[in-house]
Amino acid sequence: MTLAQLKLTAAKKPTHISPALLRRHKLLRRIDEQIAFITAQQNGTTYTATRLRSYTDAETGLRKTVEVPKVVKAWTFVADNGKLCVQIKYGSRVLELARGKAAVEVSSAKELVSTFELIKQAVMNGELDAHLDAASVALRKGFTND
Repeated sequence: MTLAQLKLTAAKKPTHISPALLRRHKLLRRIDEQIAFITAQQNGTTYTATRLRSYTDAETGLRKTVEVPKVVKAWTFVADNGKLCVQIKYGSRVLELARGKAAVEVSSAKELVSTFELIKQAVMNGELDAHLDAASVALRKGFTND
């Protein structure tokens, strides 16, 4: 029996995912893009992220989906003191990690990937949920007509 080799369970797929978990997953995808971007830069290659874009074909009138390149902007910059810094962004908003502190100082470019891995672990543990919630509220305010 082949099925006897598998560990079967009565688990069901959740029908609703909490908004906090959705924000976490969105940020984790962006962090993975940054890691791939930095790794490609360090290896001397280029990284091209892609996204799906839908459009209506003018000739046939049918909706088509194609993969198009996506611009990935670096979250790193050189500060006034000459140190390399990393900002965490949610959408266009920079997350304030502590009061008045929105960047992580990194001693060298070699430590960037490990720094992003630590940030990724913090996001998975839910340590940035409050910051993500605040950024999400601020982003949504920009779309209202109040």
